[in-house]
Parts: sequence; structure tokens; C-alpha cells
Amino acid sequence: AALSRRYVLCEVVSEDPRCRQCIEDRAVGLAVRDAIGRVHGDYGLACCSISFTVKYLNAYTGTVLLRCRKDSYRLLCSALPFVRQLESRNQRHPCFLNTLHVGGTVRTCQKFLIQYNRRQLLTLLQNCTNEEERRCVQKSLLSCSLTEEQSQSGDEEDDDGTE
Repeated sequence: AALSRRYVLCEVVSEDPRCRQCIEDRAVGLAVRDAIGRVHGDYGLACCSISFTVKYLNAYTGTVLLRCRKDSYRLLCSALPFVRQLESRNQRHPCFLNTLHVGGTVRTCQKFLIQYNRRQLLTLLQNCTNEEERRCVQKSLLSCSLTEEQSQSGDEEDDDGTE
């Protein structure tokens, strides 16, 4: 039987503009593991660590995709609100992780993210103050699509596809 996994899509939210620079796989992974350890102890950390990984990360948008086993995703999700900071080069940057979506495949998370980004851009479009801003946002809206080359990761085959 295929190993069931869950993908948790989050965004890093911070008022500190320097926080963007420290969003890296290692920092996010350590912060999440630390939170799981504090909330669920060694047992919870062991359960979550088996298949846990930072699958995708975009420092520019603050988007993070975490992967874990299906049977431990609730432990993971319940610990995410306790992530309070990311640490990079001995500097701590206060932030929190906002869970956007939990899916059974990378592809469902990608589809969700496209819709989410489109809604964010539409909100931006309504708040544009001049024609130049409008053109930039409209161009971004048109570029929101799922292209085939994004789904090259071999992860799709070993998922059961249930949501």
C-alpha cells in the first residue's frame, strides 16, 4: 500500500521586513520541530518527524509547503500556531505561520494556492490608486496558472489522493 501523506500549505506572516531573508528550509523546519516538541513532547516530535519535510518554500511570497504522514498531520497542524519566530544567523525574527490549506497531494495545494493568490490580487486590484498599478496587478492575475512543468516531482505517484 502507498504511504499516505498530507501537505500543509502555510504562509509566514511577519511585521519584520528582514524576516523574508531568513525564510529558508532549515530555519522553518527547526522552528516547526521546536514547536511540535514544546506542544506534544518527545512522543509527538517522533511521530511527526518520520516523514516530515519542508517540501517547497518561496521566501518572496512567504509560502511554505510542509509534508508529513497522514496519521500525524493533526499533531503537526496543532503545533503550527506555536511557531513564534524563525532563527537565522543567530538572529531571531518574530513571525507566525498561517495555515492556508491541507491537501493529499502537492497538486491540490498548488491549485488552492493559485485560487488564493488570485483572490489576493483581486483585492489588490480594487485598492489600486493609479492606472500603472492596475496594469501591473492585471498582468499578475493573468500569470496565475498551473503549468505542467511544475508537477515534475515524483511525489504524486506515492499518494493516495484522498483529501
